[in-house]
Amino acid sequence: MNPPNITPGFPSRLPHVGTTVFTVMSALAAEHEAINLGQGFPDFPCDRQLIASVNEAMLADHNQYPSMLGVKELRSGIAHKIQQLYGHQYDPDSEITITAGATQGILTAILACVSPGDEVVIIEPAYDSYRPAIALAGGKAIAVSLQVVRDEQGQVASYEIPWEALANAIHSKTRLIIMNTPHNPTGMVWQRVDLDRLADLVQDTSALILSDEVYEHMVYDGASHHSVASHPLLAARSFLISSFGKTYHVTGWKIGYVAAPPALTKEFRKVHQFNVFTVNTPMQHGFASYLADASHYLNLPAFYQAKRDFFRASLANTGFKLLPSPGTYFQCVDYSALNIPQAKLNEAAFCKWLTTQIGVAAIPVSAFYHQATESGVLRFCFAKQEQTLSNALQRLQSL
Repeated sequence: MNPPNITPGFPSRLPHVGTTVFTVMSALAAEHEAINLGQGFPDFPCDRQLIASVNEAMLADHNQYPSMLGVKELRSGIAHKIQQLYGHQYDPDSEITITAGATQGILTAILACVSPGDEVVIIEPAYDSYRPAIALAGGKAIAVSLQVVRDEQGQVASYEIPWEALANAIHSKTRLIIMNTPHNPTGMVWQRVDLDRLADLVQDTSALILSDEVYEHMVYDGASHHSVASHPLLAARSFLISSFGKTYHVTGWKIGYVAAPPALTKEFRKVHQFNVFTVNTPMQHGFASYLADASHYLNLPAFYQAKRDFFRASLANTGFKLLPSPGTYFQCVDYSALNIPQAKLNEAAFCKWLTTQIGVAAIPVSAFYHQATESGVLRFCFAKQEQTLSNALQRLQSL
């Protein structure tokens, strides 16, 4: 018999999972008073009108459980937005569910459709919640890696979708394919031709799609975001996931949504109701009111492109090789040609050195792979005030 003061052991459901790299790097940045360009959150306030809308909802006594589906006015607003932007009409009652952030939506969608033994195709580097969610469902993650395109000097120039590897990964055991556009961490953006090509790969299969589109309103240089909602064949088999936190500069509010055909939504809600049941009521009402004015998300590309361009212009004066950043609020750089001994360090070690010695935190792209894949690339977040970026750039220009 075990002594009464010993906690019984049990098999871990996630034996290979530790603390996320985002938490580790943010803690290191705080410890060394470094400027945190690692974790993806803004350091500027949201619109005061959004807060006023939430306050008004609380004062109007919208403080009890809402519908498990989410507040009707918010679901209707989302349906209208998607129809206006992407031309697909989702039914607010049977096809849209409000979630406690995009990550909860991702986990719930995976738990709803993936059974033990099912295969789920992911494209690495990938957001770090995908694999644990697949493992909790008993599924098997099948990873294909973005193709790394290098320039004549051997530095990373861009990333491309690995179509041949993706095609080879899809077969009868494939239950789900996870796509992410605009892509975290690389900033790559899927084009309409890419959606057509994915549709060709899945049209004769039973594979479902989970489309992580949390950065949908951060696509630059006059380009458009191509959502699965805009592609009828893909929309018919897809969970579309997005985030209010990313769009409205309130990442701590943890509110998002999932749009999917009725059959997928029915199964999603079976899990959702026992996962979180429902989501913060006054914030839902606040967003419903605020969403009626489309100007914020329509102006968001220009807002973030100005930050991107400011950041890139100053980074160009360093030894970093800038990769394209057509979407998201991230800028990837290749540090391998820096004329310093630390340029020989692996990505995790270089980011630790950059944080502790230079005073700027970044995220190693190798952390987005299951098995660390070194390419000499790190990720900065430029969703910051101009003064924050200026201070960080001043430090980085010493390299």
